[in-house]
Amino acid sequence: MEPTNVTKPARGRLFFANPGPTTIPDSILKAVSHHTVDFMDASFMDLYTGCVAGLKRVLQTRQHLFFYTASGHGAWEASLVNLLSPNDLILVIETGNFSESWARMAEGLGLRVKTVAADWRRGADLATLRAALAEDTGHEIKAVCAVHNETSTGMFLPLDQVRAALDATKHPALFLADTISSLGCLDFRMDEWGVDCAVGGSQKGLMLPTGLSFTGVSDKAMAAHAKSTMPKFYMNWTMMLGRPHKSFIGTVPIAFFYGLQESLRLIEEEGLAELFARHARLGEAVRRCVRQWSGNNGPQLYCLDPSRLSNSVTAVQMPDGFSADALRATAMQRFNVSLGGGLSRLNGKVFRIGHMGDLNEPMVLGTLAAVEMALKINGVPHAAGGVAAAMEYLAGEQMQATAKAA
Repeated sequence: MEPTNVTKPARGRLFFANPGPTTIPDSILKAVSHHTVDFMDASFMDLYTGCVAGLKRVLQTRQHLFFYTASGHGAWEASLVNLLSPNDLILVIETGNFSESWARMAEGLGLRVKTVAADWRRGADLATLRAALAEDTGHEIKAVCAVHNETSTGMFLPLDQVRAALDATKHPALFLADTISSLGCLDFRMDEWGVDCAVGGSQKGLMLPTGLSFTGVSDKAMAAHAKSTMPKFYMNWTMMLGRPHKSFIGTVPIAFFYGLQESLRLIEEEGLAELFARHARLGEAVRRCVRQWSGNNGPQLYCLDPSRLSNSVTAVQMPDGFSADALRATAMQRFNVSLGGGLSRLNGKVFRIGHMGDLNEPMVLGTLAAVEMALKINGVPHAAGGVAAAMEYLAGEQMQATAKAA
């Protein structure tokens, strides 16, 4: 007889609503299970070259691309060690947990860090960024680091406005952008926005397993790389350029590229404009649901700036005295729905609903229904009808789409 204190798992398929890694489509799972091949074989080289070209189309760049067998943190490190020298000064725009992490990494590598401080619920004031750049008349700042989409707060940073601040002050600093939770979900235009190094990872909008990361690199950044004296080996771009794949000091992880080929096929089959519109539609449905729940002193959207609400993830702040982790446990144990937890200073105060990658309306509505039931079970004050508000919005969007197509 089983012990009575053991919680049995909920039945049915897991609804994985974390903001990364994300649900992997069945066709990609099949692709990454490909049998082992010689990564120098001509047929694999053709596949690899096609993946490089396809990923550049998603990044919207014609410039350089380097891959790493690493999570996004590895690509962060590659961006810093390839572009900078010890004791260089970088400017980090505060957005939340992940901007703080990038800054800590830089300090650990022997770089100096200055931060454009921000209220996590409202985001950075870009006038403050312009002022910091204008004050740096000696151009001591060598790079500006920005997280495009901050998953800890459910907020995105308008990168075109960061570029505008650099241009307005005529500051020559390199522009580094973390696209880990935005690429393939939000519009990202590397070349148009003058991004010198775009950091990306496999496990979110690209719908792959965790473990492949990359950097898109501009010609300006490659010139800076030639002068960099930071220690580097495995991630050294110069060494990579001497390799047949122009990446990987060592074995190429072939399975990822069979998966990436299928991921790019799915993305291009849908089309970038349609993909961004789908994420915007599903993100808005989640937000309408949360706004309904916020009645009766219920949970609220953590991000308070409507112009910066993320279409990749929604962070939800719990009412005072109620635990986000207890709510998450109920959703998982009772309904097999996995929600994201609060990070750093938001631990226990916020839960996060990911809505990126392989996702449609029924998947979003199923997640929201489980959360609404968990709110009731846990006695969390809220206004009922959040799921109905999301349904009404999504039905209206579909009706409009049908009318336009007629």
